[in-house]
Amino acid sequence: MQTAEVTRVNSPPDTPLLDTVGTPADLKTLSPDDLPQLADELRAELIDAVSKTGGHLGAGLGVVELTVALHHVFDTPGDRLIWDVGHQAYPHKILTGRRERIRTLRQEGGLYGFTKRSESEYDPFGTAHSSTSISAGLGMAVAHRLKGEKRNVIAVIGDGAMSAGMAYEALNNAGALGERLIVILNDNDMSIAPPQGAMSAYLARLASGRTYQGVRDLGKKLTSYLGESVDRAITRAVEHARGYVTGGTLFEELGFFHIGPIDGHNLKHLVPVLKNVRDNGTGPVLIHVVTKKGKGYPPAEAAADKYHGVNKFDVITGAQAKTPANAPSYTKVFARSLVQEAREDERIVAVTAAMPSGTGLDLFEKEFPKRTFDVGIAEQHAVTFAAGLATEGLRPFAAIYSTFLQRGYDQVVHDVALQNLPVRFAIDRAGFVGADGPTHCGAFDITYLASLPNFVVMAAADEAELRHMVRTAAEHDQGPIAFRYPRGNGVGVEMPERGEVLELGRGRVIREGTKVALLSLGSRLEDCLKAADELDAAGLSTTIADARFAKPLDRELIRRLALEHEVLITIEEGAIGGFGSHVLNFLAHEGLLESGVKVRPMAMPDRFVNHAQPERMLEDAGLDAGAIVRTVFAALGQRAESAARA
Repeated sequence: MQTAEVTRVNSPPDTPLLDTVGTPADLKTLSPDDLPQLADELRAELIDAVSKTGGHLGAGLGVVELTVALHHVFDTPGDRLIWDVGHQAYPHKILTGRRERIRTLRQEGGLYGFTKRSESEYDPFGTAHSSTSISAGLGMAVAHRLKGEKRNVIAVIGDGAMSAGMAYEALNNAGALGERLIVILNDNDMSIAPPQGAMSAYLARLASGRTYQGVRDLGKKLTSYLGESVDRAITRAVEHARGYVTGGTLFEELGFFHIGPIDGHNLKHLVPVLKNVRDNGTGPVLIHVVTKKGKGYPPAEAAADKYHGVNKFDVITGAQAKTPANAPSYTKVFARSLVQEAREDERIVAVTAAMPSGTGLDLFEKEFPKRTFDVGIAEQHAVTFAAGLATEGLRPFAAIYSTFLQRGYDQVVHDVALQNLPVRFAIDRAGFVGADGPTHCGAFDITYLASLPNFVVMAAADEAELRHMVRTAAEHDQGPIAFRYPRGNGVGVEMPERGEVLELGRGRVIREGTKVALLSLGSRLEDCLKAADELDAAGLSTTIADARFAKPLDRELIRRLALEHEVLITIEEGAIGGFGSHVLNFLAHEGLLESGVKVRPMAMPDRFVNHAQPERMLEDAGLDAGAIVRTVFAALGQRAESAARA
């Protein structure tokens, strides 16, 4: 791609060919010779759009040619095209009728950052967590066969997503069933057997065509006359020999016909192979395509990790917009606190599931490379691996996003909680996550962890509290312990030199009042302070308490708040069934609900909240300061407006 095509920062790039493509049907009218130009224009459009909105850039740049080839060869949406994870689907969105809205990407009311069934008929399966495409595609393929429909199902999965066990479970099942399924392995990191020029492309094209498959079938028929054992031996020898050349032995053993690796940026190679697979194949096929993350945009090619997900950026320089650094990010506070504790205790080790920079463990790894373990996109394994470390006296910290820890929940229950093993769970991205939307929202961790015997569950109200909780977790050897913290920056409180060990199940009172009690868990404390100012101004003396612990509860604190106040509000940035439910359960069993206190739990609504700015999401969810004030007045049978006037 020409540099000039990616450096127009003040006006959209020139895209005369792309302008003629509204849907994939228009793309089919183009000749193969036109496709490289279309890919160049599509790449330029993608760069310009993401520079305005932010989002995932590197992965999409790497699949531009593949996206063009797939929509040129296959008949979408009749043929089902599934993009694993979905962050590489921006070019797909542009080609499937959503180009006019592409600059609303990840904005409130705009396009979703991943594929979404309700957004387009070209998105047959919603994605945002990895390694699901082969399973979903196999389900679709079986459904089509049972309904008597002939459709191609294509699952595009990255090499990173192939580190998850679910992908291999699906491959194993697909191979056993023998269903017609096309899996494209998008290898955008480093190929074990990279393609070497035209000969490799020729061999891949030959292997996908009628001639090779016909010869292979004929060979199988001939060797069958020599007896079953000889037939099996010769067939295995042939397939293993081809596997050593192409890297496909594993996939062949799982029952897939393996093609590649091929250059994923060369349309003259891609299109013929895809056509051969479309026209000639039966049974499951895996095509190994090698691409380069960030292809065609030098800053992204030079720093693929920094351009995987980006803020708004200058197209010419590649410089990303920086958020105001009024306070350190929670992620960095966690990482630096963990490094500090690890300097004092050589038993501390860190585990992450393919998110070293996202969780801050890249900082830990720089100082303690031998004590850092990135297990790939394999949360189930990460949890049980950490459990194994704990059995031998180490102090493992498993740093996993709230939404991703859900994937390892069975292991959390059976391998950690049931055995009461002291695994420390650092739960990043707890609560709303803005533009990443409902699929990445950390809504459920309080509920799914606090319900487990033996667990201690904490939530940090600010960055200083997070430092205390890291220290507390490091010193806790009596069983599993978890602490959650939100995405983004802290609130700007003074930081201690080192965290303190908190007394388990002990909250803190921030402000004393007499009529209303606001009991906050985690990130809602700042809005409680704002709400209390408004309530005090309206004549409602307000107590504010930070629970710190969802489990064990501070029973003495909760009992006092219930007995000494007319209204008790619990506030948490988590789903129904979490902290508030545990408080209500305690109050009911203690007979405190009969004391006359009006208890109102505030939690996330029982729905998925669409992406927007975090402040807007909190407002929409009814968890901001204004909603707290309205909840108090509603409990008192008053309207906030009339009370304020009084």
